Amino acid sequence: MALSNADVQKQIKHMIAFIEQEANEKAEEIDAKAEEEFNIEKGCLVQTQRLKIMEYYEKKEKHIEQQKKIQMSNLMNQARLRVLKARDDLISDLIKEAKERLASIVKDTPKYQVLLDGLVLQDLYQLLESQMIVHCKKDDLPLVTAAVQKAIPLYKLAAKRDLNVQVDQKTFLPTEISGGIEIYNGNGKIKVSNTLESRLDLIAQQMMPEVRVALFGTNNNRKFLD
Repeated sequence: MALSNADVQKQIKHMIAFIEQEANEKAEEIDAKAEEEFNIEKGCLVQTQRLKIMEYYEKKEKHIEQQKKIQMSNLMNQARLRVLKARDDLISDLIKEAKERLASIVKDTPKYQVLLDGLVLQDLYQLLESQMIVHCKKDDLPLVTAAVQKAIPLYKLAAKRDLNVQVDQKTFLPTEISGGIEIYNGNGKIKVSNTLESRLDLIAQQMMPEVRVALFGTNNNRKFLD
């Protein structure tokens, strides 16, 4: 039985509607899958970039922390050096003040004579030479000469040997020093310095550990007391 024109048109419309529905469903499926893939790709990209950003800031934070440690170490070292310099300056000032006070010893002639007597005899024992030459300040010449005359018999008695001691009356010690003597062997190659300044330097060096403790307290980090 042949279909009428109306039936044919109806079938065509039905087929077109079916095709359109399938096309729409397929398009929606494609869109959904595309969106899903987009979201997955976007998530991967976001995660990758997030990890990169975290890694970047972790490195930057470590670098900043390292720079802070270096800067702190430098500041602590600078502060430590300033403290050490201030301490050294204080000790230098004390030694300088002590040297300035040496002049008062020289002014007390009786006490200074006793000191020179001891210094001369000490130097004779240190050198133990048969020929010795004593140098002193020009102003101290009479006192040193008297000290040498006293020391010779004492030395001979103790050392059981003769000696010839001369006080140099041409070459004198600098006027800048406070006093004391220097003594040489006969050929001038060996010298023993017993000026007041050299004695003070020696005593200051020997007493430096006690001085540091008295001024700054005990340093628990210090291994050697020099």
